[in-house]
Amino acid sequence: DRDPDAARELIGEARDQARETLDELRALSRGFAPPILQDRGLAAGLQSLATRSPVPVTVEIELPADAALPAAIERNAYFVAAELLTNAVKHADAGGIRLRVSTRDTGPTGHWLDVWVTDNGSGGAVVTPGHGLAGLADRVHGLRGTLVVDSPTGGPTSIGAHIPYSPVEASGAV
Repeated sequence: DRDPDAARELIGEARDQARETLDELRALSRGFAPPILQDRGLAAGLQSLATRSPVPVTVEIELPADAALPAAIERNAYFVAAELLTNAVKHADAGGIRLRVSTRDTGPTGHWLDVWVTDNGSGGAVVTPGHGLAGLADRVHGLRGTLVVDSPTGGPTSIGAHIPYSPVEASGAV
């Protein structure tokens, strides 16, 4: 009532955000990557996830310019990060979250994408059959990767997904 122009602007921003979220949900329900991931890549997609979080997220993305990740790996990394961030917001009672994504070349064992979500919450996260982290562990294992959960009672919680990949070149797979 005091500032109708500011209220109108805020409502417009909320409408735009709701439209973007609805577009993303539609894409997710069809099993496709969200538009931002397809259009701008993994770093932009992860930054978008962090921006929408109700708990502040510090994003650390260490992807070399020549880190040509396969689309399926990017898509799965995005979904893993989204689920881990959602879990931290819903269950950790955290005041802050850190999302760290990097690649590493381990020589004989190949290339790996590492996705870590660490929160300063209450800890106590466990992989329980039939629940969220177990499903996430299954997803990561299906990619031949591993999920590491370190969540002592009292916190902090740190969960990492380590996913192997084969780099791709601009003209196709290596």
